[in-house]
Amino acid sequence: EVQLVESGGGVVQAGGSLRLSCAATGVTFDDYAIGWFRQAPGKEREGVSCIGSRTIYYADSVKGRFTISRDDAKKTVYLQMNSLQPEDTAVYYCATDPLARGCTSAHASGVMDPTTAYDYWGQGTQVTVSS
Repeated sequence: EVQLVESGGGVVQAGGSLRLSCAATGVTFDDYAIGWFRQAPGKEREGVSCIGSRTIYYADSVKGRFTISRDDAKKTVYLQMNSLQPEDTAVYYCATDPLARGCTSAHASGVMDPTTAYDYWGQGTQVTVSS
């Protein structure tokens, strides 16, 4: 059974930092891309960043502030979030992209679509940035 568990969320002041983790079980991790998405109240879920074996993508809204990385031995993907702003407040989810199609497409098109390619999702972790 595939499971993803996010952690690392919390409350931080504007300008602060958080590091999110996404730990996976039940997958051959190094074959997968992993995506990070977020959803704020009343808004659609949006792609933030993804990482495959050879591909990394960042949404324009987080470029230069967020850094994604992976540790295949630990089956964990990290999202280092710096210079956080109130508009980053959301529930953050990670999801598996078993053939890396979603991440490859995002890298090519500039759009990270949560409705295709991503099959398993974590339960989410809340990030709240106060002004």
